[in-house]
Amino acid sequence: MTAATAEKKIPVLTIDGPSGSGKGTIAARVADALGWHLLDSGALYRAVGYAASMAGLDLSDTEAVTRCAETTKITFRDPKDGGETRVYVNSHDATADIRTETCGAAASAIAAIPSVRTALFEKQRSFRKAPGLVADGRDMGTVIFPDAGTKVFLTASAEERAKRRYKQLKDKGLSVTLSSLLREIEARDVRDASRAVAPLKPAADAVLIDSTGMPIDEVVAKVLELVRS
Repeated sequence: MTAATAEKKIPVLTIDGPSGSGKGTIAARVADALGWHLLDSGALYRAVGYAASMAGLDLSDTEAVTRCAETTKITFRDPKDGGETRVYVNSHDATADIRTETCGAAASAIAAIPSVRTALFEKQRSFRKAPGLVADGRDMGTVIFPDAGTKVFLTASAEERAKRRYKQLKDKGLSVTLSSLLREIEARDVRDASRAVAPLKPAADAVLIDSTGMPIDEVVAKVLELVRS
């Protein structure tokens, strides 16, 4: 059996969806329940956006940002205390830094650059390891793992997603307004859906789940049922 054939036998669940749909939370809980590896692809783009900002790069300078994507060292470390996975950017713990709205906007902007997506393609593919992988993002089921056995497209209304993000950020002690978050989410939806490369859209074989008004446990149970069936 070749390495490529062996890799294809490793099961993959992809969870794609717009910003604030809850895919990160759902993916983490499902991966934990299955005992599978987890790929937070958005964190990779946020990490590059963070590194570019720290280097003072103009995000419209595609060559400079692409070099940044190619050279930035990004590592994930499992928490020892059961907390969230730590994200290190060039050996700096940037876990909190990359979760700001500013970093999210930077990630969305650089994700529209084809050469950046190419630079991060193989890194994302490398997360496919036994016993299985849960990958969350925007093009996991359409571009990165088109052969995934189970694909989910998780969505919710823009208003609901803004409320979730507002609570999440307020819980972290950050100063935000619901109206500004709603505007940012709506703008990001348009940007992500209209980009020329890997636009945000459900894979043809994805199961659509609208989580508006649904408790997290209910969504997790529904996704686990899809995987196990």
